[in-house]
Amino acid sequence: MTPRHVIIIGSGPAGLTAAIYAARANLAPLVIEGEPSSTSDQPGGQLMLTTEVENYPGFPAGIMGPELMVNFREQALRFGAEFLTAKATAIDFSERPFKVLVRDHLYESDSIIVSTGAQSLMLGLVAEQHLLGHGLSTCATCDGFFFRGQEIAVVGGGDSAIEEASFLTKFASKVTLVHRRDQLRASKIMQDRALHNPKIEMRWNATVTELHGTEKLTGATLRDVNTGEESLLPVTGLFVAIGHRPNTDLFKGILDMDENGYLITRPNSTYTNIDGVFACGDVQDHTYRQAITAAGSGCMAAIDVERWLEAAPTVGER
Repeated sequence: MTPRHVIIIGSGPAGLTAAIYAARANLAPLVIEGEPSSTSDQPGGQLMLTTEVENYPGFPAGIMGPELMVNFREQALRFGAEFLTAKATAIDFSERPFKVLVRDHLYESDSIIVSTGAQSLMLGLVAEQHLLGHGLSTCATCDGFFFRGQEIAVVGGGDSAIEEASFLTKFASKVTLVHRRDQLRASKIMQDRALHNPKIEMRWNATVTELHGTEKLTGATLRDVNTGEESLLPVTGLFVAIGHRPNTDLFKGILDMDENGYLITRPNSTYTNIDGVFACGDVQDHTYRQAITAAGSGCMAAIDVERWLEAAPTVGER
């Protein structure tokens, strides 16, 4: 088997942008895009679970998340990228060519781009599946604009939750911050910001046990963790901010990660600790987590790969 120039693992905005750039550079990338049945590694990434995207440049009227990802994919196909709709099951980065196992098929490549993304931690409620994008969200920056003048809630107690709640007060008339404890986990400065914001109301010692609404969210049931008493919170928007989990299980013990499992890349680049393996998008970015920043880092990864391949000794005959 002749090794490929590059294999891209993951097909969100980062992976597909990397595929577009790599294909235009005549690298004939193979994109292992994931499986439709997988919540953590599905083709198209998290935008496949998003309804309208209004902040991606070039679409003044907005565009549906799945449609945007289909456009990305078709553009990569146009330039010669190849797609494999399956999930990578094992890897061997100990030597070149690198090896990626997909079920019982082995693929080899001179370089690898990891763009497996991250998934938002959810509440585990049945209604989340049909209300996500219809009042339920995991990204205030993405969706806050849709809730002008409405009463909404944020679930969480860390810095991210406080940031989301504070940002949402620019649009909502009232933001209820629901936290399961009687004090926040956020930093002192973030706590002060929330506690002194007149638009933020705290609901201590509470968890969300049920979401209401068929086509759109109409409210949430809160349960007091001390008394068990339940009450209805009538909100039209609920933002889950209890953390994210990078999809990096496949790379544990192989690629360097931080304490939260995000891949570590060299400053101002997409290089990982293994020469010839690159990472881009939310799998290594826990700060911005936007489609546009993921796409930008996917472009960086493809350019890094192209330059690295030019300088590195080639393993396979071409």
